[in-house]
Amino acid sequence: MVHLRFEGHSYDFALHDLGITSNMKDRDVKMRLAQRFDIGFQRIQSYVVEHRPSGDIIVRPEAVYG
Repeated sequence: MVHLRFEGHSYDFALHDLGITSNMKDRDVKMRLAQRFDIGFQRIQSYVVEHRPSGDIIVRPEAVYG
């Protein structure tokens, strides 16, 4: 599963629906998501990609503290 938090909304996708594998590089995962949402890569370039031990991938904005 790919879980995406984007502009205040959460989305869940099966890996195969996006053509993503659990061992893909972060940039490639973000490129596939940008294509899916028909947005420019720069809009999610700074997002964090977390590869979970379960094989799931979480893509989210970078956390800002302070």
